[in-house]
Amino acid sequence: MEMKKLYECTVIINGGLEDDGIATAMDEVKKVIAENGGDIENVLEVGRRKMAYPIKKQTIGSYAHIEFQGNPSGIAAIEKTFRYDDNILRFLIVHLSTPLLEMRKRVEKYSVVIGSPEDQSEEEQQQNPAAKN
Repeated sequence: MEMKKLYECTVIINGGLEDDGIATAMDEVKKVIAENGGDIENVLEVGRRKMAYPIKKQTIGSYAHIEFQGNPSGIAAIEKTFRYDDNILRFLIVHLSTPLLEMRKRVEKYSVVIGSPEDQSEEEQQQNPAAKN
């Protein structure tokens, strides 16, 4: 029996879909991970964002990060399914090794998380004009 490892999957779903379509696509992503032996631990749906460059003629994508425990043999099947799904613009699955997890803990401990200007209300942006840069 294979030992399960910790993975992080970042997915960009077509932002041109309706909210129901994005929710359906996210459910499909979770279902594919579960069907291939993945146990989902954490899901962070970031929401719609403007992409740095167009992907498949789309400029807006809905971003999500999923942490899951999975078998290394199931990762190829997950990637193959994502590759042929038209609603998924991009994806990246990364094995979270021990050194990477330790570095992540150090960054969380010593850094201050500052939200992007899109996360702030108009009042906050007017109070802090330096955040627009």
